[in-house]
Amino acid sequence: METLLTKARRTEGLHMDAKPKVISVSKGRQITLPIQYYRELGINDEVECLLRDDEIVIRPVRRGDDFSEEILKDLIQQGYSGDELLAEFQRLRAGIRPAVKQMLDEAYQAGKDMNHSSSPEEQLAELFSDDSGEQGA
Repeated sequence: METLLTKARRTEGLHMDAKPKVISVSKGRQITLPIQYYRELGINDEVECLLRDDEIVIRPVRRGDDFSEEILKDLIQQGYSGDELLAEFQRLRAGIRPAVKQMLDEAYQAGKDMNHSSSPEEQLAELFSDDSGEQGA
C-alpha cells in the first residue's frame, strides 16, 4: 500500500527521488526498462509509445479507458441488439483512438499557429471562436 510520503514524492507520475537512468539501445533498436520503472508503473505486456517534442514517452497501456460503457449505453438506447450491437460497438470503438489523435494533432497545430504577439485573452477567444470569428455557444 502506498504511504502518504510516497504519494507526496510523486510529481506528474514521477518519483522525485528517482534518478534518471541511461538505457542502452540494441542494434535492433530495443531497450530494456529498469525493473523499478516496470514495477512502479504496473506495466504488463504492452506499453504505449509516443513522441512529445524531443522526448519519447513510454507509458503503460490502460484498458477500459476507451468509453466502452458510454458507447454501449448509447447504442442500446438507439435500439441496437445482438450481432448488430456488437458490430456497431466494434466499429465505433475502433474509431476512438484515431479521433483523439486527430484532435490532439489539431490542438497542437492550433497552438503553434497562434499569433503569440496577442494577449492571452485574445488567444483564448481565437481558440474558441468559429470560422466566422463569432464565439461559439
